[in-house]
Amino acid sequence: MENMISVVVITYNQEGTISRTLDSILMQQCHVPFEIVIGEDCSTDNTREICERYAQKHPDIIRLFCNQHNKGVADNYYDCLLQCRGKYIADCAGDDFWTDPQKLEKEVTLLELHHNVTMVITNWQYYDEVTQTTIASQQIHHAPITPGHKLLKGIITQHNMSVFHLCTALYRADVFRKVYKEDTAMFRTKDFCSEDMQIALAMATHGDIAYLPDVTLNYSIGLETVSNTADDAKQFRFVLKTTELIHYLATKYQIDINHFLPDRLFALGMHAFRAHQPQLYQETLICERKWNVSRPLRNKILLTVMSHEWLWTTGLIMRQAFVWLKKAHR
Repeated sequence: MENMISVVVITYNQEGTISRTLDSILMQQCHVPFEIVIGEDCSTDNTREICERYAQKHPDIIRLFCNQHNKGVADNYYDCLLQCRGKYIADCAGDDFWTDPQKLEKEVTLLELHHNVTMVITNWQYYDEVTQTTIASQQIHHAPITPGHKLLKGIITQHNMSVFHLCTALYRADVFRKVYKEDTAMFRTKDFCSEDMQIALAMATHGDIAYLPDVTLNYSIGLETVSNTADDAKQFRFVLKTTELIHYLATKYQIDINHFLPDRLFALGMHAFRAHQPQLYQETLICERKWNVSRPLRNKILLTVMSHEWLWTTGLIMRQAFVWLKKAHR
């Protein structure tokens, strides 16, 4: 349908939150019809059964794709995007939920009025799953409409997550399809651990980005996810893959991120340090050479410590003592 909105929901092992997500979409009050495209990625809990019940109850709105094998977040997401029938696309992760029943209405109205705008984003807040309380996000002030080229560096460096949150967005499907066809590797490369940065950058390079100050999303925190885990070895992999993507995008779009890479390399080094895995230390050195990163003082100190096992062990003992003392004085 010419003016339909497609809302993508990808989900895996989210039996405790997926109903909340779908209900928040179904409550939307919008003059434009919308569909919900669900990608269920072989959950081992009751997520699939819940999605099937919703699809049976809302057959005219929900299209459910039950994967035959676990695809992973990125492939599941992009496969769903390619199934979308709408002129516009939104998404909501299976553990997040929208809070404003007028979200889609406000965004599609703006897109229909401003044909140079490729994506609309809104304000959002954190939702702590443990305490069931909300926390305001630290947003910078956006202009109502900003030329996309002014946001490119902020999008790929993810500065304080202040530029966008894709689960608040509504964007043009034809722009996504155009960029996807031109550079499929940007979306499908397995060494890239992100599915939203590419979308935001595609929209920003093809038009203006609009911002609404309304809070429309509760972003779930408090539970372990791929991007939020206490396992430093896993976090090392996540940071490495996202930085590989950032480096690729910066090269492709000629964006200067030389100021950013030393901080990113330090983050990698700290995860390697806390994980106490020499292989991760070696990978950090490889990344430093591959990305041609300068080595500021703190990076020099960290990498020197990890180059000597006795210094590394001593450093971990000192860090553990510091953490203990900090907890003791709370």
